[in-house]
Amino acid sequence: MALVTTQRFESALAYAHQVHQGQTRKGTGIPYIAHILGVAAIAMEYGADEDEAIGALLHDAAEDGGGEARLAEIRARFGDAVGDIVLGCSDSLVEDPEDKLPWRERKENYLAHVESATPSVCLVSAADKLHNVRAITRDLREHGDAVWERFQGRRDGTLWYYEAVAHALVRRYWSPLTRDLQREVDELLVLAES
Repeated sequence: MALVTTQRFESALAYAHQVHQGQTRKGTGIPYIAHILGVAAIAMEYGADEDEAIGALLHDAAEDGGGEARLAEIRARFGDAVGDIVLGCSDSLVEDPEDKLPWRERKENYLAHVESATPSVCLVSAADKLHNVRAITRDLREHGDAVWERFQGRRDGTLWYYEAVAHALVRRYWSPLTRDLQREVDELLVLAES
């Protein structure tokens, strides 16, 4: 059955644009909203319901745009199901990015969290990771190893994380989406070695 979106989705789309306005993808001039739209599109293509589609639109809103206060606002506006997805896709909820835990610690904590994440969180997380891996692969082909300078984990940490999170999501949420994520990560790993 096809997803029919309602006014809630339209409202979430406008809200996501407001939260991420002026942000760009790491090391590029690409508006960050392009990532948000890409993740939502992937989630919807792989069967998201409306709460999951809205969660995809807002998956980075609390992590990158206000922490706990933003999450509370999302819950108030879009409900607990959406709030739970946003929480489950966030590796930090501090208001000031300077207060985040070190990168590796945040990623290890997120990997541990995936082991018990709900199917809705896994779907949105996998859509997010798939969109990211595709962007990294494209940029690696275009710009070469300079792409790794954009990431806190640099080359080795970034490759470790995407390989680990793909494995964790495949184990937790076996689906066409996670199988496609695993294939894309495998392709990235081969490309990074060439």
